[in-house]
Parts: sequence; C-alpha cells; structure tokens
Amino acid sequence: MLFGEYQHSIDAKGRVNFPSKLREGLGTTFMICKGLSDPCLFVYSMEGFEEFRKKLDELPMEQSKKIKRVVFAGACEAEPDKQGRIVIPASLRAYANLSKDVMVIGASDRAEIWDKDQWEKCCEEITPEFIAQATKHLNI
Repeated sequence: MLFGEYQHSIDAKGRVNFPSKLREGLGTTFMICKGLSDPCLFVYSMEGFEEFRKKLDELPMEQSKKIKRVVFAGACEAEPDKQGRIVIPASLRAYANLSKDVMVIGASDRAEIWDKDQWEKCCEEITPEFIAQATKHLNI
C-alpha cells in the first residue's frame, strides 16, 4: 500500500525527487500516466499498470478506446537515478499543470503527482461532511 504526502520541486530538466517510501512500494521501474478525473498524474508499479489496463478493458469499447488513447499515448516508464529523481516529460507536466512545487502522494494502489496549489485546493474540498456522506455505508 502506498501512503504519505511529500513536497518536492521540479528542476529545469523536469526532474523531481521521488520519495523513497513510495519507490519501495513501486519497484525499480514504474509507469507514469495522465490522471483520469483530476489534474494530476498517476504513478503505478508495472504490475499495477497492467491491472489498471485490465480495468479499462472492462469498459465498453466506445469508452475504453478513447480513454486508452489519452492514458497510454502519454504514458512513460520511470526509473529513478542514483539520487532518486525521475524525469517527468513536458507533455505530462503540462497535462497536470505542474509548476515548480509539486506534491507526491500515496493513494493506496498508486502514487499521484500534483501541482502543490491544486493539491491544496483539492484538500480544501474534502470536508468532514463530504467524508461522512461518502463513507456512511461502510459503517466505520
């Protein structure tokens, strides 16, 4: 399981330090792709990316082909360098509106990379009332 919240900066070459705790859970090589419903990037282990692909295959063809084009055309493999940095391609940085300051978060089965300001805005929208409504059927 991937968890935690880490603030980092993207350098002029598009490199960002990827947290060691998340690297441990993702493996030595992992996949970065466009997020589906939020302005962020999804980061999957190689196995997790294959599971994600299989879930997309379950959608009706008319929906899945369009989503697959967006997700897989821009996806890339990432392998951290000796300093733990990964390169985020310019197209993915543009998709997620990443500025210099980013948040790398653990989101259970994947990590996500967010622009810091967008992440803070997203967190402000998650109120106790929202959480209570969303989880009421879980009995927790």
